[in-house]
Amino acid sequence: MHRRTPDALTEDARDPSTASVDAELVARTAERDRLWDLSPDLLTVVDYSGRLLRINPSWMRVLGHDEDFLLSGDYDRILHSEEVPRIRALLIQMKTTQRPTRLQNRMLTSDGTWRTFVWTLSPEPGEDRFYGIGRDVTDEQRQADALAARTAERDQLWTLSADMLARADYTGMMLAVSPAWNRLLGFSEGELLSRPYSDFMHPDDTEETLAALVRMGETGSPVRFENRILTSRGDYKPIGWTVVPDPDGDTFIAIGRDFTEARQREDDLKQMQSALLQSQKLEALGQLTGGVAHDFNNLLTAVMSNLDLLSKRLAGDARAARLIDGAMQGAQRGATLTQRMLAFARRQDLTVEPRNLAHLVERAEGLLRQSVGNRIDLRLDLSRSVPLALVDDNQFDLALLNLVLNARDAMPAGGTMTVCVDHHPSEQPQHGHVRLIVSDTGHGMDPETLDKATQPFFTTKGVGKGSGLGLSMIHGLALQLNGQLRLESAVGRGTRAELWLPATEMTATDAQPATSCTVAGNGATRSLRILMVDDDALIAMSTVDMLEDLGHAVTSAYSGTKALDILRSEAVFDLLITDFSMPRMNGGQLAREARKLRPTLPILLATGYAELPEDDDLRLPRLAKPYLQQQLQAEIDRIVPR
Repeated sequence: MHRRTPDALTEDARDPSTASVDAELVARTAERDRLWDLSPDLLTVVDYSGRLLRINPSWMRVLGHDEDFLLSGDYDRILHSEEVPRIRALLIQMKTTQRPTRLQNRMLTSDGTWRTFVWTLSPEPGEDRFYGIGRDVTDEQRQADALAARTAERDQLWTLSADMLARADYTGMMLAVSPAWNRLLGFSEGELLSRPYSDFMHPDDTEETLAALVRMGETGSPVRFENRILTSRGDYKPIGWTVVPDPDGDTFIAIGRDFTEARQREDDLKQMQSALLQSQKLEALGQLTGGVAHDFNNLLTAVMSNLDLLSKRLAGDARAARLIDGAMQGAQRGATLTQRMLAFARRQDLTVEPRNLAHLVERAEGLLRQSVGNRIDLRLDLSRSVPLALVDDNQFDLALLNLVLNARDAMPAGGTMTVCVDHHPSEQPQHGHVRLIVSDTGHGMDPETLDKATQPFFTTKGVGKGSGLGLSMIHGLALQLNGQLRLESAVGRGTRAELWLPATEMTATDAQPATSCTVAGNGATRSLRILMVDDDALIAMSTVDMLEDLGHAVTSAYSGTKALDILRSEAVFDLLITDFSMPRMNGGQLAREARKLRPTLPILLATGYAELPEDDDLRLPRLAKPYLQQQLQAEIDRIVPR
């Protein structure tokens, strides 16, 4: 056998093929070293005891520690304490199985912060060490956490939003709906996703809604619109939509807001505005009505007083007496109309006293039966145990007659009318109310007519057959007396009108009998010195004529200032009669100044309505216009002692 010599071996070592292999190995080693130095990942060789044997420069670049620190101690120093047990367990398992493993942990940097790494660990077979490659995923983790948070927020908004959220396509189907759909509409998610969304639109809104979606698909621009959406109960809710196309061009996002409450608030606001406008109109109408009625009362005073005097002058002329009587009846009807107008304006002059309403109805029974006629069965149901009510006699009579006449007119073919008086106890006021109830079996009123019944000048009667002030007058009277008027009616079932008046603690035995509206004198004549004040010359002249016809000596003044000048003179007077409503100085102001000049002088206010302020401390006697000579004399006899 041929033996190789050392020289031969030397020559083999210089074999070109061997040299090539060595060069390639050197090159690959240099590449690995370069990758080791430049890799952004953390590369390491570690033993199972927990020591870093080798680390690449990325450890220092990423964590900031120097190499001596990292290689001189246990790597537990830079691991998060919560993760050490888990990592140790994984390393023991890898050493046992000799299989690569992956893990994620946090490592401490030199500035005290933590960075997150994902590791790929591979054991060295037969050796007490393993290799590791760690990728810094701190920024990625933060982004993932932020994305997860935003996703959770969106999911929460999707779940909790009061608006209806949906994702749908242009083929007519919804792909996802938020829980608000079920809460607002009542349909389940399955029902909403299994039917075309056009099925849930109001038929009158479908064409316009689908056209808006088509335009959005063509232009790629969001759209807004409103439509009505079906509920599981079968009704529709007004929904305002904002619809935005997705970038893919196949789907869109829709946000729907329930406008039901908003529409209700709008309707309520419109009703409030309408009610306010109506109230302002009624207030203005009331002021106008009060002013007109006051002036009309002045005119009627002149007419009635002159007719009264004229009837005395022509006492023997039968034809003249008949004409005067006709004129007087017309004037009295005018006075009744002004009382209705003043009651509507709540300005009539009231003498409010405790009265037995049952007795007042009994007193008027004859007039009532005469007014309703023979075709109507009038029944009275008058309780004898009711307390007295606070009311003005004349206004109550007028209200009773109006209610009875309305009930009569509601039964042109006849029927039954019941007039009832009873007591309705309640906490407010303390003694409750006494009620006058007039019910009929007439044709009744529909809700719309019933709602307008107390409006001034509203009437269902023909032209010239009703002023439309009857119920509004009663309504105004009730309010002025702190009571109320209630109406109940139905078509074909008649009407029930209730006038509620405040009750007192007095009983019928405590009250004085109601007096007549006129009080006659004692028959004895006397001549008084009277100062008559009225800014209306026609009224002043008529009143002076009546007073002089009664035998009194009268001095006239047309203003409060002139009257005070007269009172400052030496003239002696037994009585001052003054109008209340006068320019610059009204009757109340005149009375106060007159009392300073002549404290014992009796003063009578002649007024067309309750113009005196509520805090009037003079409490002067008043004579309501229009008045007749007999009423004027009766009031004078009452306040001027003999």
